[in-house]
Amino acid sequence: MLRRFQRSLQQFFRRTRSINKQPLNAVSLIVIILIDIFILVNVFTGLNDISNWTISPNEAYPCYSEWRDYRTSTAQNKDFERVRSAVVNNSPEILPGETSPRSLGFQERYQQANQGRLGSVSPTCLAFGGLKDKVDNPTNQKLVKTIDQKQNSIGNLENSNRTIRAQYDSTLLEKIAGQDRDQSINNVGAEKAKAQLDQNNQQIAQLRGEIAKLRTELVTKPESVEFFNFLRNDGAFSEVERGYKQASFWYPSIQLAFQALFLVPLLIGAGLVYRFAERRRYGLVALISWHLLIIFFIPLILKIFEFLQVGALFKFLFDIISAIFGGLLFLVSYAYILLIPIAGFALIKLFQKIAVRTKLPPSALVQQSRCLNCTRTLKHNENYCPHCGYHQNLECHNCHQPTYKHLPYCRNCGTEQDLSRSD
Repeated sequence: MLRRFQRSLQQFFRRTRSINKQPLNAVSLIVIILIDIFILVNVFTGLNDISNWTISPNEAYPCYSEWRDYRTSTAQNKDFERVRSAVVNNSPEILPGETSPRSLGFQERYQQANQGRLGSVSPTCLAFGGLKDKVDNPTNQKLVKTIDQKQNSIGNLENSNRTIRAQYDSTLLEKIAGQDRDQSINNVGAEKAKAQLDQNNQQIAQLRGEIAKLRTELVTKPESVEFFNFLRNDGAFSEVERGYKQASFWYPSIQLAFQALFLVPLLIGAGLVYRFAERRRYGLVALISWHLLIIFFIPLILKIFEFLQVGALFKFLFDIISAIFGGLLFLVSYAYILLIPIAGFALIKLFQKIAVRTKLPPSALVQQSRCLNCTRTLKHNENYCPHCGYHQNLECHNCHQPTYKHLPYCRNCGTEQDLSRSD
């Protein structure tokens, strides 16, 4: 087994760095490596592009995370924060087919995700975006701007209070010690500092009261009330949540299918070119097509393993183990350690059967001077294959001369042979 693996590995590297069994020189090897890198980069670029062809669950349900956060939040001012997040000044953008920049609304921005791509945005999320667009009007924008200005004023007053308190404590100590006011290092006396603190605190309280009124006014606007009624609709949220989870479950599988759709034609094309070049002894073409086969297989294998980690199989195992064992999620790793070798064993058996079925017919192997068992090249008049030890001939029952196995007639006398004897 180990020797067979070593022979396969040696044959792999021999094909990778030789032309017609002649080793490549250093310059040619560098050129072929640069070609490999260039093609590999373009293959991954193509895989990324085709993966983005279908919209993701976050793009199909753009309102889900915001909706879920609102429903799970326990903050007292969550209504105001949700309205405030809707009242934004979007930076203008130049859209395709337009010449002047303009700001996109939430609904239009959601719809941009599926233009020229597969999939559609949830109608519920589009309705959600439309309600946010109603909230994002000039009047509400002005209210939010006023609230922010008053909040900044409160911040400035609080900073001023911290500075005054620091000086007030020092001035009070100087007064207790009987130090003359002219010798003080502080700009403000204790009485004046206290009066300033009281005045600032009154302004802060007044500003906070004004902010509370403006917030109440903002969240009680008709468009805001309509928006909150929509957010509190359990049926609509359940529909979005169910669709999002279903899309998240299938999205890795859809991505792998499109990535395979991109790679399989490349693999088939490279494989056909390689077989053709091998038969015709086109060494350079065979070398390049062999490298292409390797390059195309690398991302396919990586994407398959990536799918096994985050795809439907992982989700299925995760749900089962979570339901049975609770928090013992490390058991997923045990499941993979068990399942992956089993799956690999099944794939190897399948590919071995396919390889046997697709082996060239005996007549073609004889014409190409290849072993009837392992299909490797033989020298003339070799009765036994030096690679696998298979006997190539059998004795003709008529002339008793050696003739090829698996061929219907004797090569010496032309008598029809019993093909069951070849087995």
